[in-house]
Amino acid sequence: MKKLIAIAAIITSAFTAQAQVSSTATQTVNLNLADAISISFVGSGTTGPTVDLNFNTVNDYANGVISSEQQMVVKSNKHFNVSIQTNGQNFTYSGSTSPAPSVQISNVLQFMVTTNNTGGSLSYNNYAAIPSGQCTIINWASAGGNQTFGVKYKAIPGFSLPGGTYTANVVYTATQQ
Repeated sequence: MKKLIAIAAIITSAFTAQAQVSSTATQTVNLNLADAISISFVGSGTTGPTVDLNFNTVNDYANGVISSEQQMVVKSNKHFNVSIQTNGQNFTYSGSTSPAPSVQISNVLQFMVTTNNTGGSLSYNNYAAIPSGQCTIINWASAGGNQTFGVKYKAIPGFSLPGGTYTANVVYTATQQ
């Protein structure tokens, strides 16, 4: 009988040692997200590499010269549009002709969206003049962190311009919808 009481005491103490007491605490975590968007050139940031269109033959002047594709990436947490424009109406001229020729950018320089991985629709499917005012080129693109597109430039100066360097800045803007 003493053995049975001793065994019962050991079993009871084993169960008592396993009992747990618990406590909990709760905390709220808020994510305060702002709308965010960025546009940049792949590999070079917000300032793209200089695009040189070299005219060396009569054929270049008559038919134009086309650039390599310029890749851009948009990161946005909402749908967005992409627009294009130049920094002014005329090229800036650097050369020996005086007075400097005045050449309207939209009469010489064109662009075309050549690849579109944004999920948006294109406003232009062929080469078009780059306007001095803002013009939408991609509509209702999808939100995402790697929405890419590529453009090519084409210039057809004709034969009326003197030699020199004609410079224009092309500005791309991504705007959330």
